[in-house]
Amino acid sequence: MKNNYFKKSLANINLKPNLNSEIVSQILYGEKFKILSEKKNWVKIKTTFDNYVGYIKKQKFANEFIPHLKICKLKSRIFIKKKKKIYPSKNFLYFASGISILSRNKNFVEFEKNKWIKKRDTKKINHFEKNYLKIIKLFLNCKYLWGGKTSKGIDCSALIQIFFYYNRIFFPRDSKDQIRYCRRKTDKKFRKGDIIFWKGHVGICLNKSKFIHAYGPRKKVLIMPRNTTIKLIKKTANLKVKKVSNINKY
Repeated sequence: MKNNYFKKSLANINLKPNLNSEIVSQILYGEKFKILSEKKNWVKIKTTFDNYVGYIKKQKFANEFIPHLKICKLKSRIFIKKKKKIYPSKNFLYFASGISILSRNKNFVEFEKNKWIKKRDTKKINHFEKNYLKIIKLFLNCKYLWGGKTSKGIDCSALIQIFFYYNRIFFPRDSKDQIRYCRRKTDKKFRKGDIIFWKGHVGICLNKSKFIHAYGPRKKVLIMPRNTTIKLIKKTANLKVKKVSNINKY
């Protein structure tokens, strides 16, 4: 199977090949994937980064693509040039999307014909951001969205995965796979970087007492006291902590 590259800002990945099917994830500009099968106006894909399988609408995909830069802002507006002046469009690229370089000028990079991004919104594709909380806290107050992975809406497991995707390090997409992949901590003290798993939910400790997660009942990404969160999830969902790992292990 040949490689394909997604060349739109964002698309939903559905569980089944119809628009009424559950949205299980999303695909960003520049993501590499393989087509497993085709069905009418849909293609079943497997993403290269995390081996995620689902359906997206059939469209024109790129077969060759070399990313030079990646988006380092929550979202970066796409600009177009008219009569030697650059004007903002209504469209954006989202955090961690990879782009190629067609040309440059003083403040902008052209990534497709007459589509420009501000240079300051990008980093080199091999840039490694060690500060995981810097990335995760970018999404503070963003809307909770099941299957989402951008500032338009993000879910709990994508909030953890997005740090790894930005750095192009493998990490599973769904919390059920993340909990199997992650190694359990041997000590019981909570520390900065601890990833706390429940059945179907995950978040990360900012320090020994504060916790950030994309929390469905509150409909956004927020910081809460760790102990309060554990008690609240036990009370409202009858779920106990299943595993604690630490992001520094990966």
